[in-house]
Amino acid sequence: MNVQIIATKSCCHRPNLERELQALGVAYRLVFVEDEPALAALSETITPQGLVAVCRLLNVPLDAALAGTPRLVAILAEARDPGNAGTVIRCADAAGADAVVLTRGSADPHGGKSVRASAGSVFHLPVCADADLETTIGMAREHGLSVLAADGAGHLDLDEAEATGLLARPAAWLFGNEAHGLPAATRELADEVVRVPIYGRAESLNLATAAAVCLYASAREQRRVHAGTDPDRHLRR
Repeated sequence: MNVQIIATKSCCHRPNLERELQALGVAYRLVFVEDEPALAALSETITPQGLVAVCRLLNVPLDAALAGTPRLVAILAEARDPGNAGTVIRCADAAGADAVVLTRGSADPHGGKSVRASAGSVFHLPVCADADLETTIGMAREHGLSVLAADGAGHLDLDEAEATGLLARPAAWLFGNEAHGLPAATRELADEVVRVPIYGRAESLNLATAAAVCLYASAREQRRVHAGTDPDRHLRR
């Protein structure tokens, strides 16, 4: 990867920065500038860190993102908030997901706010942007994934889904728009619609929080069954 890095001399110590880049095997061109206001103008934040990099996008084609035998995938359907998109990528990475797919109409995962919200996770796992929803769902099924739509209208809640063994199967979780959730037509494309149980008085969870709960629920069950520590696993096949 060829990266051009522009930095102010006050933001970092040059030998340390270059040493880290070399350790990562990154081909780079490092330029230090004296004009901090000029560099700040290149940043989208109010208090920039004094470091800007120019590199190619890491958008992964859909077939490459779902290649092999994935066990856990997050699909964002028209999730327009870049902060939520980046946070879901971060949650998926933390839960050990194999990929994140953002369908057309979703936020750009490579936008500044999304990248910052991902806290670096956008570089850790395959991220496919601007994918067709029906194609994505069809390809997920071809790779052996059950498609689970996360929505408050689900007839199963997460506890019930776990009890039936649904969460132990390889899954692609489908998450919708922050304000409107998943349309009925989109829910019908899923194998199951699952809701996150609300035990308190809150009306709902935001997209990123619901995604974290669902992804971790699947990851936990998959790891338990794979490790052979679930005494009821033979009942769930």
